Amino acid sequence: MNRIKEVLEAKGIKQTWLAEKLGKSYNMVNGYVQNRQQPRLEILFEIAKILEVEVKDLIKEDKN
Repeated sequence: MNRIKEVLEAKGIKQTWLAEKLGKSYNMVNGYVQNRQQPRLEILFEIAKILEVEVKDLIKEDKN
């Protein structure tokens, strides 16, 4: 699970903008945001760089 949606909302950034910066389709980014699909590690690092956050800020901890 990721926190991309929460970070986008906190920063007031739209998925379409992130998709454009990543060079990915809106549908691909929407899959990441809705947690239907998880980005590859290198994409996660790229998202973190674009959003100016740490990679750990994009990942939900699994607290069992």
